[in-house]
Amino acid sequence: MDLRQIKQALVLSETLNFHRAAERLHMAQPPLSTAIRKLEEELGVTLFERLPSGLRLTPVGDTVLRQMRNTLFFADEIRRAASEGERGEQGKLRVGFVGSAVYSLMPRMIRAFRLRYPRVDLVIEESTTVELLRRLEEHSLDVALVRYPILERSSASVVLLQPDPMVLAVSTDSALAARDAVDVTELGATPFIVYSRTFVPAMYSMTMMAFHEAGIQPPIAQEAVQVPSILALVESGLGVALVPATAARQAGDGVKLVPLTGMPQRLDLGIALVTLPETVNATTRNFVALAREIMPGPPGAPAPTAC
Repeated sequence: MDLRQIKQALVLSETLNFHRAAERLHMAQPPLSTAIRKLEEELGVTLFERLPSGLRLTPVGDTVLRQMRNTLFFADEIRRAASEGERGEQGKLRVGFVGSAVYSLMPRMIRAFRLRYPRVDLVIEESTTVELLRRLEEHSLDVALVRYPILERSSASVVLLQPDPMVLAVSTDSALAARDAVDVTELGATPFIVYSRTFVPAMYSMTMMAFHEAGIQPPIAQEAVQVPSILALVESGLGVALVPATAARQAGDGVKLVPLTGMPQRLDLGIALVTLPETVNATTRNFVALAREIMPGPPGAPAPTAC
């Protein structure tokens, strides 16, 4: 018994006439009669009672045909799932992201992706850039939104989606809070809260590079891992910090973000999308294409590269 025989039996059950069923199936009547007879012999039951006035489903035939309809439905579902999977419209997509992406990119991208590909199961995880790159290399993530530029060695393809320059976070009772802008060269004696050298090495290196380029070496008051922790320490008056501009959404009433001048252009930050070219599937390609459609990047943004 195969799907072709099942379809023939179902069409015959709807017409109860070999001639009309054969026309609908675009085949001759004798081969259809032969196929139904072989199907009945294989099942060991009579599906259709042959009467002078035509055909009639037997009670067992009615039961069998109901199951055949289910079988044909699930066969069609399997074909559809295979087709949608090939086009990236069904399956699972594992997306990693850094915390700062949740304030701008993530809500827009996830909402748009769910609307366009509702049959894709999204698994979303937050971590640091270092950890996300490691997970990508281990193939436990398909795509990730990370901090740009990426200083770690990686074979990932990188697409800059959104620039996010550094600004100066100060407590509102600091004299710097009254300024419209601060030149980084003025901060040589100001205590700083910086990203953890161990857990956020890229951001730590970016901060140290900014100091080096400005020719200053301010005292380090504290290291922290996450932007909210850094902002809380700034608010407590422990020091100031260089943070991404998107941190404005996380800053409390006791923190002000002041624009910086004198920052080297090559130290500008951003949010980038990373994938491993050799493991990209159709679902991942759809996510990348949608991300570039929503966030085409700034003028002159770099094309996909490998780190």
